[in-house]
Amino acid sequence: MGIIVRTHILRALVALPLAIVGFSATANASPIVKIGVVNWIGYGPLYVAEKLDLFDKYGVKVKLVNFSDGALLAGATASNAVNASTLTYDQVIPAVATGLPIKVVMPIDYSDGADAIVATDSIKNVSDFKGNKVAYNFGTPSEFLLAYALKQSHLGFHDITKVNIPAGEVPSVLASGATPIGVTWQPHVSQILSLDGGKKFHVVYSSKDAPGLISDTLAFNTNFIQSNPQQVRGVIEGYIAGMRYMQNHYNEAIAIIAKAIHVSPASAAAQYAGVKNIPLRNMEAVFTNSKSTLSYYTSGNIISKIQLKDKDISHIPATPLTFDDGFVKGLAK
Repeated sequence: MGIIVRTHILRALVALPLAIVGFSATANASPIVKIGVVNWIGYGPLYVAEKLDLFDKYGVKVKLVNFSDGALLAGATASNAVNASTLTYDQVIPAVATGLPIKVVMPIDYSDGADAIVATDSIKNVSDFKGNKVAYNFGTPSEFLLAYALKQSHLGFHDITKVNIPAGEVPSVLASGATPIGVTWQPHVSQILSLDGGKKFHVVYSSKDAPGLISDTLAFNTNFIQSNPQQVRGVIEGYIAGMRYMQNHYNEAIAIIAKAIHVSPASAAAQYAGVKNIPLRNMEAVFTNSKSTLSYYTSGNIISKIQLKDKDISHIPATPLTFDDGFVKGLAK
């Protein structure tokens, strides 16, 4: 698909058996660590590490299993159809809240401008949202970005009129004039900015203003973590080796990633500009309680309150229950 794949959080917990029947029979028997993924530029180090067999150096064999629907990843991991998966943190929270046995072992990336609130030129800042219609896909990262932006300007959802629109349809809704403000992600953001010769719309607020709020993680089945800690560590080390390769051989890495997500190298490079992979030296901070939106404590608090209000979860799980930071801490020493 080659673009950001976002799905409603609750769909991660349903419709699983039929979708993964092809994986479940062999998941436990295979010595290969299976990681469920969707096409997303931020998983570049994983694509590179698999293609170049970088995991082998750390004593682990890895197979990336592509899912067309990212909503199935949490359930697939919990059922051992795959041993781990790449989940957005807003998927992790409801999974843990419903008792699924998964934990984040490593942060992968965060959106750094790839998600944005776009508006007509008459809307100068977030304060101008008051009394206006805002189009976005409810229950997706767009809602979390909007909630945070409103809070920073001392506003709330009660100050706007919410319009539920699929992310891919936000450009057409804004183009029609039905709403002056929309929240979506790339490549839809660029599509909106190009409307009317690029003179009508602009970015008012983006994920660059809230680094870490919209983030991807590597989450393992908790039983697998307990039974195979060396393999979990090896996966993380191989991923880090993939990041190093990207830093030292950028063009070659982009070519690998482009092929993996079925886009041109130029498109892959453009998409990669909107995300940030988190280096090992900064990973521990993600697991630390701080006011930064890079911290799961802060981003999780924002996300879970929205999910609770929307009745996507029945309670807010304690943040430490969503992750196991031991591997990252051990490697960072």
